[in-house]
Amino acid sequence: MSMATRCPAAPSAAGSAPLAHPHDQGRPDRSAHRLWLGRMLAVVVAAGLACGLLAQTAFAQDRPKIKVASLTLPVFNPIVWNIMKARGFDVRNGFELDIRPFPSISAFYAAFVTGEVDALAGGPTIFQKFRLEGVPVRLIATGLKLSDLVVFARDPAINTLADLKGRQLAIDMGSSQYQMVAIYARARSLNLGTDIAAVNANFAVSRAQLEASRVDAAMVAEPLATMIKMAHPDWKIIFNGNDGWKEITGQEGWEIVAALRDETIKRLPDAPRRMTAALQDVAQFIRSNTDEADRIAVETVKLPAGVLKEAVTSKRWDFDVRPLVGNDRKVVWDMFERAVAAGFLPRLPDEDIIYRAP
Repeated sequence: MSMATRCPAAPSAAGSAPLAHPHDQGRPDRSAHRLWLGRMLAVVVAAGLACGLLAQTAFAQDRPKIKVASLTLPVFNPIVWNIMKARGFDVRNGFELDIRPFPSISAFYAAFVTGEVDALAGGPTIFQKFRLEGVPVRLIATGLKLSDLVVFARDPAINTLADLKGRQLAIDMGSSQYQMVAIYARARSLNLGTDIAAVNANFAVSRAQLEASRVDAAMVAEPLATMIKMAHPDWKIIFNGNDGWKEITGQEGWEIVAALRDETIKRLPDAPRRMTAALQDVAQFIRSNTDEADRIAVETVKLPAGVLKEAVTSKRWDFDVRPLVGNDRKVVWDMFERAVAAGFLPRLPDEDIIYRAP
């Protein structure tokens, strides 16, 4: 509550004149005294309630609002933002989260590009592309590790991506996950599209294609990966994004990072710290209260019970939030360099794409 906020003066019983004690009116009887005490108590309570309401209103007005893009699908973004809102981690860290859901990935990213929302959690190389196109994006924190990304196969003879040479892989070619798989394949002298036939399909369609045996393998991400493991325990994971990235770089990579628009940071200079802290609270809650996090996912995005818990327990869902400094900054920059080397992007972004605290 600001220093200018004042509680209203206590009203009188009649709304104007002060309450006179019975002795002052020459009526010292007990019933009149009790009546006077009751009226005074009511006045004090009313004034206290009014003051409390005014303080709450002032506090809510002082708390900045940050608009974030989410999805109507049962995936990472809505699960994280819904948990943040349900547990009050936004308010705890001094802001109000305003969740804006979108029905498709394209609309989700477009909302950030146009400035309809202030914040987004997405692929590092997608943000790299945006920065090159003039979008004022600033990356503030790490998020979901590449262990979230997996490739399934049904044929027991297929054990690695190399075994897919001359075969078909269902994969979302517009996703940042596709770029990560392609970069790994390139490092292993494989080309997605020539050595391995890439069939463009979103995660759900990729699963359906593999179930119908129209393709030999399918790339998906959590929590769909866990749903597939539960439905088809005989299917084999032949590629895990984090393991593959460590194989070619010696370090873990990031599938999703957190970003804010530059004008949001100028309007709210403390927004990067507040948002990072709130995301850290969500990550810690998911690790330490997995059953409760699973329940929230069931209630808000209709994820089947137990799916989020299994994804977290298996370490495929590895949500680890840290400010992008030191080695984490270097890891993300290395991802930018590899995207350029693979031909996905024409050049590196300027260094201001990664936020530095003043």
